Amino acid sequence: SVWQITGDGDALSIGGNHLIHALRRNLDIQILLFNNRIYGLTKGQYSPTSEPGKKTKSTPMGSIDHPIEPCALALGADATFVARAVDIFVKHQRKVLTEAYHHKGTSFIELFQNCNIFNDGAFAHITNKKTKEDAVVYCNHGEPLTFGKKGEPVKGLHLNKSLELEVLTIGENGITEDDILVHDETNMILATMLVRLKPPFPVAMGVIYRVERVCYEDVIHQQIKEAKSKPNSGDISKLLYSKNTWVVD
Repeated sequence: SVWQITGDGDALSIGGNHLIHALRRNLDIQILLFNNRIYGLTKGQYSPTSEPGKKTKSTPMGSIDHPIEPCALALGADATFVARAVDIFVKHQRKVLTEAYHHKGTSFIELFQNCNIFNDGAFAHITNKKTKEDAVVYCNHGEPLTFGKKGEPVKGLHLNKSLELEVLTIGENGITEDDILVHDETNMILATMLVRLKPPFPVAMGVIYRVERVCYEDVIHQQIKEAKSKPNSGDISKLLYSKNTWVVD
């Protein structure tokens, strides 16, 4: 198993091309992207995930760029495994990383990580003990997409007739758990909606999308095997003097 550790700056700017093609080729690797919405290792410049108006050393008047949504980019590149976790939610993070490890193909995990030097509190609305239960919806395949504080009515996501997600409260106006959307990690359309949820909606965490597809290496090895089975394969001298050569005078 190969783990590629990167950040929102490296992977989504100068390394964006490498990320996209690794995902679409479905190499058998795990890509762990630490997102702290800032260039944390190079003195705090704004990054591709920084919010509009972000004031940094490189944007003293505020960033005018529209930020990239990492998981949406991964889905657009036809990744076969897309997940999200938070650095201090250790138990849940361990579960997500274990699922990624066992996935055959490219696993893409976005990890929300606080940079207490250059961007402290970037994910405070998610990690705050008083608000986190309302701020996060955990995606578990085959289970309702519910969330909410303990002791309070359970809330959940519902797909309305306009094909938009909305929040319903179980027990209000005849709403039952049957009205709540059940997570299907093989559904690309649902995954695309979930990765773009932002406050006042809860942010989606866990394995958001997962499907099986042949790995790049497996196809390469099969082609090499087939090539070696052909006559004159593996003999460079025979290849150079075969009919597919020419002489330049």
